[in-house]
Amino acid sequence: MKLRGDINVLLLGDPSVAKSQFLKFVDRCAPICVYTSGKGSSAAGLTASVIKDASTGEFQLEGGAMVLADGGVVCIDEFDKMRPQDRVAIHEAMEQQTISIAKAGITTILNSRVSVLAAANPVFGRYDDLKAATEQMDFQASILSRFDTIFIVRDIREDGLDKSIAHHVLNLHMHAKQDESTAEFSIELMRKFCCYAKSKVQPKLSEEACHMLQNMYVSDRQNSKDQRVSKKTNGIPITVRQLEAIIRLSEAIAKMHLETVVNPRHVEEAHRIFKISTLNAASSGMQAGSGESPSELVPMIRKIEEAIKRRVAIGTKIPYIKLQQEMMLRFDNQRAIDYAIISMVKSGDF
Repeated sequence: MKLRGDINVLLLGDPSVAKSQFLKFVDRCAPICVYTSGKGSSAAGLTASVIKDASTGEFQLEGGAMVLADGGVVCIDEFDKMRPQDRVAIHEAMEQQTISIAKAGITTILNSRVSVLAAANPVFGRYDDLKAATEQMDFQASILSRFDTIFIVRDIREDGLDKSIAHHVLNLHMHAKQDESTAEFSIELMRKFCCYAKSKVQPKLSEEACHMLQNMYVSDRQNSKDQRVSKKTNGIPITVRQLEAIIRLSEAIAKMHLETVVNPRHVEEAHRIFKISTLNAASSGMQAGSGESPSELVPMIRKIEEAIKRRVAIGTKIPYIKLQQEMMLRFDNQRAIDYAIISMVKSGDF
């Protein structure tokens, strides 16, 4: 039995948060990489196609992006714009890392040992915190389970962050050419490091790391079961695929440190990455029907609820837009205001 060793990553988030730039950077750093866009990619273009030679009349195989990038990375931008039938064609390539062809009398299996890095936008164009995460991912569960990590990339409105981004963009326009001499690593050195770590370092799991992985898997399964019982499920079941994802992340972290043995600290870091990516992505937004608020906004939501109760007397009415504008002048947090109003409406306090 062959086990997949390459990690598949999905970036899901708002427009204009540099998802495409991240894919372009990976294209520059990876020793072998193919960059493509989902809108202009067909199933044959990603996997393989059979064409007929005009001069001889014989059929020939032509490899697609996932065959050409064998041993490297495939970057797929605008992943949500792909047609569903084209997206289904890469299921086998993402999990078994092979592409089976049976066309025009040609039956063969091609290798596609690649890591898939995909970027996509939510269903409604922008990520909505007031909707469940499963409502905003226009993907089948079969394709989501093949991604080891799913990162939600949000466009957060903060004055300090906005100023730093604007300063960086204006500097790029002023100086026209970006100065890479201040970077800690050059692109060439990073490419050499990735190539060396991938080809020379093959880490193995230690016994202590195996016990830790086993305990983490059992506890995650139990938590998933408890969520189903309490009807607060996050939409992504914990299966053996998630266990294999954490194992691959642990081995990748050991490779980054050029270590031949996977230690417990590697497993802890891999489990942390899995929790802040896939599990947080699944539980982000309001749970369907539960009306739960994000834990980081709870203190602010409580303050807004108290301000609304003082502002709106019992039995009086106020337009929703006007109330929203008044709260924005006081608290300047659109997400927390929306959560506070909706939770008060659902609880009957408002």
